[in-house]
Amino acid sequence: MAGNDLTRLRAHEMAAALRAGDVSARELLEASLARIRATDRPLHAWASLDEDGARDAAKAADRRLAAARGAGQEALAALPGLLGIPVALKDLVVTRGLPSTAGSRILGGFVGPYDAHIAERLAEAGAIVPGKTNMDEFAMGSSTEHSAWGPTSNPWDLTRVPGGSSGGSAAAVASYHVPLGIGTDTGGSIRQPAALCGVVGLKPTYGRVSRYGIIAFASSLDQIGPFGRDTRDAATLLQAIAGRDERDSTSAPIPVPDWSTELAANDDEAAGWLRGARIGLPRQYFVKGMEPGVEARVREAVAALESAGAIIVEVDLPHTDYGLATYYIIAPAEASANLARYDGVRFGYSEHEGDVLGNYLATRGRGFGAEVKRRIMLGTYALSAGYYDAFYLKAQKVRTLIKADFDAAFASVDALVAPTSPTVAFPLGARLDDPVAMYLSDACTLPVNIAGLPGLSVPCGLSDRLPVGLQFIGRAWDEGTLFHLGRAYEAITADAGWRRLDPADLGALEDPATPTPAERMAAHA
Repeated sequence: MAGNDLTRLRAHEMAAALRAGDVSARELLEASLARIRATDRPLHAWASLDEDGARDAAKAADRRLAAARGAGQEALAALPGLLGIPVALKDLVVTRGLPSTAGSRILGGFVGPYDAHIAERLAEAGAIVPGKTNMDEFAMGSSTEHSAWGPTSNPWDLTRVPGGSSGGSAAAVASYHVPLGIGTDTGGSIRQPAALCGVVGLKPTYGRVSRYGIIAFASSLDQIGPFGRDTRDAATLLQAIAGRDERDSTSAPIPVPDWSTELAANDDEAAGWLRGARIGLPRQYFVKGMEPGVEARVREAVAALESAGAIIVEVDLPHTDYGLATYYIIAPAEASANLARYDGVRFGYSEHEGDVLGNYLATRGRGFGAEVKRRIMLGTYALSAGYYDAFYLKAQKVRTLIKADFDAAFASVDALVAPTSPTVAFPLGARLDDPVAMYLSDACTLPVNIAGLPGLSVPCGLSDRLPVGLQFIGRAWDEGTLFHLGRAYEAITADAGWRRLDPADLGALEDPATPTPAERMAAHA
């Protein structure tokens, strides 16, 4: 197969080709690297590449594959599903000897002294990591415009954002750079860019994946999860990174199911899972300001689920309207504490202006971007004397009420279905001067983080020629139901015309005259 053909394969198709000996891990990697080099300048999905390390990993994967082929079919079947598969890492995953900047100038030049838990897991599984992807600084943003290294574009329309904060990983998967990517989701930062870029993204149950070695934003909300081009691939990636880690007290000692083999390869069998499934439709998730095209695609998807045998039940989540305010008290408060460590003394960017206090203020003043400063100030205020009870403590009480709403709904349904984002991808620069409008991008996703539940976004069509995301929300630890629902929806819409469409601006990515996202924003300004 030609390099361009190789990059179009899904991860499970790559795995089958590797085991059959039709392609090598080195060939897959070189095809990915060639596509990245040819198309990333106008996209800017990548923050850094590690071509030498990736090639070493590919050689090791090929040795494992050759040994297994020599040992027979049983040995091949026992190989990890990610062996030899390229996987993008978001730039807040610490990796030994490589840049780990969290999209921030204050970590410019920081090189990881150890590997994050998920980096270890990926290495054990034989995955190939070509590099780190661009992101909003410290994961604070919904557009990837808040990166210190410049914005990322959406391959469906290069004048628009890919979502955020994991926009680099989502854009890399959508642009056929890699079949899989790692993101983090604090208030929707996997699901929202997955929706805007037309790929699959899962935010797991809080505690399903260890946060050891993940640069923190809000510790009670952050969770690591997968991007893929279909549900089966996302399940395979989550299976590789999930599980208990003694170094993270919040990672749960819950068994990790074999999701990838539970999901049917046959469409008819996968669609059969919908028959009799009870799916709740929360009325509060069709929020004010939702674009008509987005609502239409989501309601069409719900109708398709019902036609396939699902029982759709309208449910009430009465405290959803308080989710945005609750999140923007809890998350900045935790961020203000987590980001206090960036003082220019121990690691990262440092200014020297005479005395300790001067150095500290100059380092943080020039090292942090505007959005990070905004959230630090909000959080510090919410935690300050005289305001802690009025804001932070009250927000935690409302958090309990939001969780109780979900518990009540799950007493009568197997899962919930809702929009992922109230809009399609918006133009670069359109919301930078209106933080509240930017925050509203996550109105449909952040209640899931507040309650610590799993959420899956799958593509469900186009509005104004841009992707729309459908979100499934499940009980804690029940990612399996979400994977079954996502796979079933893929099966019942397998013949839909929009599924055969490539991102509209893929051709422009290959044109060296196409402006970079930063150049595009500068021209717009």
